[in-house]
This record gives sequence, C-alpha cells and structure tokens, in this order.
Amino acid sequence: MEDNQVILQEVGPRDGLQNEPRVLSPEARSQLIETLVHAGLARIQIGSFVDARRVPQMAGTDQVWRLLRKDPGVRYSALVLNRRGLENAIAADVPHVEIYVSASETHSLKNVGASVTKALAEASNMVRLALDHGLGVTAGVMCAFGCFFEGPVPVEKVVEIAAELNAGAQVEIGLADTTGMGDPEAVGRLLESLAGFVGMDRIALHLHDTRGFGMANLLAALEMGVRRFDTSVGGLGGCPFIPGAAGNIATERVVEDLEYRGFSTGVDAENVRKVAENLAAQFGTTIV
Repeated sequence: MEDNQVILQEVGPRDGLQNEPRVLSPEARSQLIETLVHAGLARIQIGSFVDARRVPQMAGTDQVWRLLRKDPGVRYSALVLNRRGLENAIAADVPHVEIYVSASETHSLKNVGASVTKALAEASNMVRLALDHGLGVTAGVMCAFGCFFEGPVPVEKVVEIAAELNAGAQVEIGLADTTGMGDPEAVGRLLESLAGFVGMDRIALHLHDTRGFGMANLLAALEMGVRRFDTSVGGLGGCPFIPGAAGNIATERVVEDLEYRGFSTGVDAENVRKVAENLAAQFGTTIV
C-alpha cells in the first residue's frame, strides 16, 4: 500500500444506526450498503451478530448479508462479541469478523455481560476459531482511550489485551475510542506502546467524536503511519450502552479532509454526502 493511500471502513450500517429509535429493515440496510459500495467504500461492516433484544437495530444481519450482491472488490465484515455470534457469522459465510474486548470492567459487563478477563479468554478462542475456518479477523480493544464510567484506561492494560488477541496470528488490530475520550496525545502514547509487536500497517482506529477530537485523533494517528480508519456516513451512531456517546467521524468529512491533505481514499465524497443527507432526512437529524 502506498504511503498516501488511506483505507476507510464504513461502519454506518451498524454504529450509524444503533442509537436511533427507528429500525431499518434488512432490505433498507442492504440498499444503504450498496449505495456506499457505489460511492467507493471498499470495506463495509454490514452489521453485528448480537442479541437483537438488546440492540434491535441489528436484527437480521444474516438477511442483510444474503441480500447483498457481494462486490468482489469489497471486504465485508461483521462484528461478533461472543462465540454464538461468531458461529452465526460462520454459518452465514461472512468472510471477515471483528472481535473486540473492552478494556473497561464496567463497559465490558454492560456490553457483553462478562469481566474483561473472561471476555478476553473467550475472544482469544474466537480469534483462533475464526482463523481455523478461514475467516479474516480484526481483533480489537474497546474503550482503548478511556471509559465514560471509569475514566482513563492504563495504556499497559490496552497493550496487554491487544497482545493476547494478536497471539502471533498477525491479525488486524483495532483500537476503538468507544466513548470518545481520546485526544491526540493519548493516541500517540498508545501507538508508541504497541509498536513493539504490531506495525502501524496492521492497526485500524475506530474513533468516536463525542468531545470533538475525532478528526484530530485521526490526524495524529495518520502522522504516525496508521492508514486504516472506521468512519460512519453522516457521523450517525454511538454506543447503546454509553449515555451521550456520539457517532464515528463522518465518512464524507474524512474523505474531503484527507484528499485536501494529498491522501487518496478512492471514495467519492459527494456521493457519500448525498447518502448522509438522505439518512438525515429519514431520521430527522442534521449531518455533521
């Protein structure tokens, strides 16, 4: 990958909808994904194999996958938070899964109903199972830059979780600023600490914009060599288990900013902005 090339993964079909009271049908979500593929997004997280009773917006992810035309140039993935979710993803033939563990005890209990230690042990087994079935894997850490409930999260704890998930498998390592508490200095400290066992070319950042630092954090990581980022059309979303959590940084804004700085994304910002405007009209919100 050239140094000026940045890979964006669209998480709008998942994070971009989970805080909204309106539930889009699998048909509507698959159509949304198709429009984003048409706009040039080469990585799409199609949804989550999670308990629909807790996150009803994600019900029917398997149906979304069946409805998609599956462009061969796109990496489609799904979030899985427990073994049952992984087994459902395997059964549906989803080619790439994202397996995350929270670095916060409180968030871990709210998100998956387990302590960090227990969740990490299960996630490590899930990574191996997914690889054994030939799936691509992103293994990541939620609340990597702080927790709404517990405050700052020690860098050493995040590094320990990431190292356990990596386990010599050379998987993509995701770092999620789930509550949006990160700042450029915190991003730099964590990336420096991870450099000992994972290259910047294998790190992906999932940044939320709760305090308005999302773009600044992306630029700090970009300066250190990270080239993979999650974004969300229109900046919609958040986390259903964290009060006031904002969505990911807006895809259209990131594309415009990066291209202004001389980076290439392969994404048509104008087309994405049109998608964002249509979503905003449906949800009665404004785009960022």
